[in-house]
Amino acid sequence: MVVLAAAALGAPAARAAEPPLKLVALGDSLTAGYRLPSSAAFPAVLERALTAKGRSVEIANAGVSGDTTTGGLDRLDWSVPDGTDGVILELGANDMLRGTDPAVARKALETIVVRLKARGIPVLLAGMRAAPNLGEDYRTRFDAIFPDLATAHDLILYPFFLEGVTGHRANTMEDGLHPTAQGIETVVAGILPKVETFLDRVKQAKDAGTGR
Repeated sequence: MVVLAAAALGAPAARAAEPPLKLVALGDSLTAGYRLPSSAAFPAVLERALTAKGRSVEIANAGVSGDTTTGGLDRLDWSVPDGTDGVILELGANDMLRGTDPAVARKALETIVVRLKARGIPVLLAGMRAAPNLGEDYRTRFDAIFPDLATAHDLILYPFFLEGVTGHRANTMEDGLHPTAQGIETVVAGILPKVETFLDRVKQAKDAGTGR
C-alpha cells in the first residue's frame, strides 16, 4: 500500500516535470495583435486559456502585420526555430484583401506545410474566407484552399479564424476587420477545442520521436 501511495503521489509530479510543448503562432496582424497590447494578442490569450485547462504550453507570437502567405513562407525558417513542437498557421487574409490569385496563396501555404512536416513539426491550419465583394468565382477558389490542404496533408483545420468576430461590432475595431480584445477572446473560445486536439497529436508525435 505504501508503494502504491508513493506511485500515486509521484505520477502528478512526473507529469508536472515534463517541459511545456512549444508552439509557434505563424500569422499576420490577426495573430500579431494589431493595436492591442501583447498580453491581449491571440497567442498570449490562447496560452492562458490552455494553462487554465491544465495544459503546459508556450506559444510564441510570430505574427507580422500585413504579411501575406508568401511573406510567411519567406520568413519561415527564422520564425519557426528548431525545437518547435507545433505550428498554428494563420495566413491568407492579406492575400484575399489584395485580390491575389488564390493559386498563389495555395502554393505558398502548401509549401509552408510541406517544409514544416519535413522538419517533423505538426500544423494546425486556421482557415480564412473571402469577402463577398470579390465575386463568387474568387470566393469559391479562395475558400477551398484551407479544407483542401487540410485533407491533402492530414491537418487539423479550424475552418474560419474570425468565426464570431466578422460582422459583430463589439468584436471588431473601427476598420471592421481586426478583432478587439473581446474579439480575440471570441477567437480563442472558438478555436480552443481544435487546439486541444492538436496538442494531443503534437504530444503523441513528440513521444513517438523520443521512443516514450
